Amino acid sequence: MASGGQKFPPQRQERQPGQEHVMEPSPEFTSSDYSPSNKLRGKVALVTGGDSGIGRAVCHCFAQEGATVAFTYVKAQEDRDAQDTLHMLKKAKTSDAKEPMAIAADLGYDNNCKRVVDEVVNACGRIDILINNAAEQYKSCSVEEIDEERLERVFRTNIFSYFFTVRHALKHMKQGSSIINTTSVNAYKGNKKLIEYTATKGAIVAYTRALALQLVERGIRVNGVAPGPIWTPLISSSFSEEECAKFGSEVPMGRAGQPIEVAPCYVFLACNHCSSYITGQVLHPNGKFNFKLQFVYVLVLIGR
Repeated sequence: MASGGQKFPPQRQERQPGQEHVMEPSPEFTSSDYSPSNKLRGKVALVTGGDSGIGRAVCHCFAQEGATVAFTYVKAQEDRDAQDTLHMLKKAKTSDAKEPMAIAADLGYDNNCKRVVDEVVNACGRIDILINNAAEQYKSCSVEEIDEERLERVFRTNIFSYFFTVRHALKHMKQGSSIINTTSVNAYKGNKKLIEYTATKGAIVAYTRALALQLVERGIRVNGVAPGPIWTPLISSSFSEEECAKFGSEVPMGRAGQPIEVAPCYVFLACNHCSSYITGQVLHPNGKFNFKLQFVYVLVLIGR
C-alpha cells in the first residue's frame, strides 16, 4: 500500500462500539499479498474485540494460518459485524481447524471474562493464543470533562478486561502459549484529546512487560502491538466528520494504516518458530511516528 494522499469521506457514528459495515470505505481485513503458511496450525486462539477493525483482521489471518478462532463482540451493537466476521472465518478456516466461535460479552467484568474462557475451553479443550484487543475511547477537550463513570468504563474495557481474561485463561494455557496485548502509539507520544484512553494504553505497556517477567518461567510469552492511526470503527465513532476525513494524514507516510497492515504483527508474535525468543516486547506498526523525547533522552545519556 502506497504512501501519501489518502483521504476518507466525512462520516460520523454516534455511539460506541462503532460498526464496520457502515464505514466508507470498509477497513481492509485481508490482502491478496498475504500468503499463509500454516504458522498456527492446530492452535486455539481467543481474540477479544474480534468482530471488526484490527481484531477482525487478526482473526482472519489466524484462520488462514490454521488456527481455530474464537472472538468476542458486544451484543446488539456489533451483531451484524460479528456475523459477517464469523462467515469470513468459516470460509477461511483450514480443514483441520474447528468451527469458529463468536461470543457476546461485556469484558469489563470478571465473571463475563470467565464465561468467555469457559466457553472456548469447553469447545476446544484449551487456549494456545490469547489476544487482548477490546477497547473504547472518547474524545475530550479537558480532563475536567471526564467523570468517574466514564473513567471507570474506559478502564474496565481497556485494561481491567486484560487482567480478567488472562487470569482465567492461564489455567488452560501451557508451555509454548502466547499472550498478545493491543496497546497504542498514544502510550508513547500522548494524546491530549484522548486522556483516559491514552492512560489505559500506557498501563497495557507496563502490564505486558511485568506479565512477561512473571510468566517466562512457565514458558508463556507475553508481547504487545502498538498500532498507529488505523482505519477502524473506533475512529468513526470517536471523531468528528472533519477529523475522520483527514485521519492519518499527520504521519510521515501521509495516510492511515489498514487493519491487514497490523494483523501480521500478531501472527509473528503468536508463531513460536517466528518469535520464540521474543517476550516483553512491543511492535510498532505506526506509519513511522518519531518519538523525539526518547531520542533526546538517548542523546543525553550518550553525552554523559
